[in-house]
Order: sequence, then structure tokens, then C-alpha cells
Amino acid sequence: MDAQKLKHRRQDRRAHRVRSKLTGTAERPRLSVFRSSKHIYAQLIDDLNGVTLAAASTAAKGTAKAPYGGNVKAAAAVGQKLAEAAKAKGIKQAAFDRGHYRYHGRVKALADAARKGGLQF
Repeated sequence: MDAQKLKHRRQDRRAHRVRSKLTGTAERPRLSVFRSSKHIYAQLIDDLNGVTLAAASTAAKGTAKAPYGGNVKAAAAVGQKLAEAAKAKGIKQAAFDRGHYRYHGRVKALADAARKGGLQF
């Protein structure tokens, strides 16, 4: 098996390990993070009803065009924006789902900014 297949298999295993312990509800949705090389995306998901309650990203159309969406500063802005959207919907708590990413760098910056904006994990 080539290295890329092994890498994806390990990522899937890590994501499953993280997500098996989390379930999003309407009162405490799952804050899911996706990180690409150019952008970062975050959404609050109610898994019981299969609904996305709020979302924010560096690639969203309503976003003021940042010079680059793949850095820590942009991730912090997305976390802040998501916290504001959650507050508008009356959501105070969330379960943080980092997926297969380490809690480090952009993922950590997004989480810290969401906490600072009023979300509790």
C-alpha cells in the first residue's frame, strides 16, 4: 500500500475516534472544522436532526475579502464570526470536533476565538 493511502486511512481512523465520542444536539451542537490549504471552514451541526445551524468560513460570499484565508489570523476571524452567528441563534455551548486535525495552529486559533466570542466547549 502506498504512503498516501496509509495517510488517509490513519486520518479516517483519527476522525472516527474523535467523532464517535461527540454528538451534536440543538442545545449543544457539534462545532466541526475543515481546513484546506487556502481556507478554513467551521459549522455548528445538530446531528439528531441532521441540520447545520450556523456556518462561517474564509471562502464565504459575505466575507470581507481577506488577503489570505489559510493562516492563523483568518482562522481566528472565522471563529469570531461563528461565535456571533451562534449567539444570534441563542447557542451558548458546543462540542468541538477537530476531525483528524491536531489541536494546533489554525484549528486552535479558531477554537480560542470562538471561546472568546462566547461559545463554551
